[in-house]
Amino acid sequence: MEDIFVGRLMSSPVHSVSRDTPVQEAAQTMIDADIGSLVVLDEDGALDGILTSTDFVRAAADGGSSDEAVVGEYCTDTVTTTDANDTIRDVADIMIEHGFHHVPVTEGQEPVGMITTSDMTAYVSHIEKPSPPA
Repeated sequence: MEDIFVGRLMSSPVHSVSRDTPVQEAAQTMIDADIGSLVVLDEDGALDGILTSTDFVRAAADGGSSDEAVVGEYCTDTVTTTDANDTIRDVADIMIEHGFHHVPVTEGQEPVGMITTSDMTAYVSHIEKPSPPA
């Protein structure tokens, strides 16, 4: 398989929220955009975390969130990122090793996209299979 770069498969622009965004608003954004994650930005627009559908499952398992709950209470603070010039093979290795389904794509600290297991699956499912020998 040829090397395909993250920038070719990533979703862009990336959807974002701040730590003080109400959880209900973040959830509605994910539903409306039909996405499984949001990047969390600090006041300077730099990546400060990620909020995924898995975080909502954890919140529900912990008894749910209150109407006043904010993203900062549930988001993941330590985020592994990738660059648009990384190969999908390298990012797939990271995803498998850590069990990630979403990896933000950044230029410096600024998120420019998101690469997901769904993006990779869609790509792999469209790869032409070699013809069987005659």
